[in-house]
Amino acid sequence: MKNKQRHVIALLTIGLAIPAAFGRSAKIAKDLDATKTTSVDVIVQFTVPRTSKQDTLVAQKGGKLKTALSAASKAAVYTMPLSELEGLATSADVKYITPNRAVQGNDVYTNEASNATAAQSYGWSGAGVGVAIIDSGASAVLDFDSRIVYSQTFVTERADEVYGHGTHVSGIVAGNGSTYKGIAPGANIISLRVLDDLGSGTDSNVIAAIDRAIALKSTYNIRVMNLSLGRSVQESYTLDPLCQAAERAWKAGIVVVTAAGNFGRYASTNGYATIGAPGNDPFVITVGAMNAMQTLGRGDDRMASYSSKGPTLLDHVIKPDLLAPGNKVISQDTKGSSVLDSKLLGNMVGSNYLILSGTSMSAPAVSGAVALLLQKTPALTPNQVKARLMKTAYKQFPASSSWTDISTGITYTSYYDIFTVGAGYLDITAALANSDLTTVSSTTPLSPTAVYDAVSGTVKMVNGSSLVWGDSLVWGDSLVWGDSLVWGDSLVWGNSLVWGDSLASGFSLVWGDSMAAAASLVWGDTIKATAILANGDK
Repeated sequence: MKNKQRHVIALLTIGLAIPAAFGRSAKIAKDLDATKTTSVDVIVQFTVPRTSKQDTLVAQKGGKLKTALSAASKAAVYTMPLSELEGLATSADVKYITPNRAVQGNDVYTNEASNATAAQSYGWSGAGVGVAIIDSGASAVLDFDSRIVYSQTFVTERADEVYGHGTHVSGIVAGNGSTYKGIAPGANIISLRVLDDLGSGTDSNVIAAIDRAIALKSTYNIRVMNLSLGRSVQESYTLDPLCQAAERAWKAGIVVVTAAGNFGRYASTNGYATIGAPGNDPFVITVGAMNAMQTLGRGDDRMASYSSKGPTLLDHVIKPDLLAPGNKVISQDTKGSSVLDSKLLGNMVGSNYLILSGTSMSAPAVSGAVALLLQKTPALTPNQVKARLMKTAYKQFPASSSWTDISTGITYTSYYDIFTVGAGYLDITAALANSDLTTVSSTTPLSPTAVYDAVSGTVKMVNGSSLVWGDSLVWGDSLVWGDSLVWGDSLVWGNSLVWGDSLASGFSLVWGDSMAAAASLVWGDTIKATAILANGDK
């Protein structure tokens, strides 16, 4: 492991030295510089609705339409010569050009730790609420009854799956087994498959699925969307087509829940600044992972050492928003030739259930919680749901906790600061008991931003303009973040334990542009289903 970490750091140094491949328009994503081929599949976002005029514009630069995305996206996928991108970017009709980036797919203790069991005892099950699972598919296993009400594939394989990730995620949301029950065992599943049999896909797959969920919202009462996947952050969320698609769903009335990522052990920054896209978007609810310690009470629960931390790359949005159980979660297994099963011999529970770890498992716990909230109070907006979950989250944490990997001897320490725990640990019963109706229906609960003040040497939180983030509601000192809105050296940054072996380099990686190269190396070139193919933290 130590040798591997040194290799990653060496690659980072090389990555920073890569020269631009062409004249760098601000409209062209930086990761296109590293493209080795003469032609490339790109997503072109336009400033106007895409029509044949825009297709002709691209065709004049040698491009060919490959996939038309939704009208709302104002975008499409084209195959075109790399050398023509700079010329295309000069058009006023072109907003931004990105690669069609690759993507992959990122129990009883979960229910008890999140207080779902108590909520279910009062009759809340998520009945009638549709949850769109954008993943590797969902197999029609017994625990889902007939509640997979719609399935569609955006890859070449069939709509259900053999990989296992999507079915496991769906079980955490809505499984109704007698022993291993999901958070919302009465909710309906809308399975939108974007990852293939090996857990891989593309941005355009995910974007098309998001837009399909928006179109089907009224038909299946889709109020929640779960994205247990992610990829590296390459530009601001304001330009990233994947983030923009997630925002469209949010603004259409769908609560979007996404996994934070599993890079909390990244050595150079001690896991800081490793949140993936679209979890870096301030609209969505981004979820990190807790270890429920395989006990029913939450008093001994601790951070999962692999859970990614904020602030987000480039925009420095404070993430994650919430934590939920994600370590060694038991959920529904996919029958048949499961790729996950072949890698996880010994991780089966009986013949029907599988153990997985990761923020992929914590995100659907929150998605299930949202379904319960919306069954109880259907009129809640996504803004109000986010505010209620964050305000009522459990906030009693130790200062730090450590976990040692017995296979390597490496000890990982988690500090329970704002970039690690966000607003706190999911508490479903408290959220259901809360009746606050803030003014957020007409405003936006953007996750706040962290700003480094070089004069005072501190990192400060900058609230948005929305009233929901005022001192008396959610982001105030006593309700969410503790005693202070400003973090000095001992809490957020300023010592080698937090930022890695070197304060100067660790800090610059988090707050400087150079972290883009690091993110690429941490995540790789694909969107990843954020599940750990092992037992997670012990």
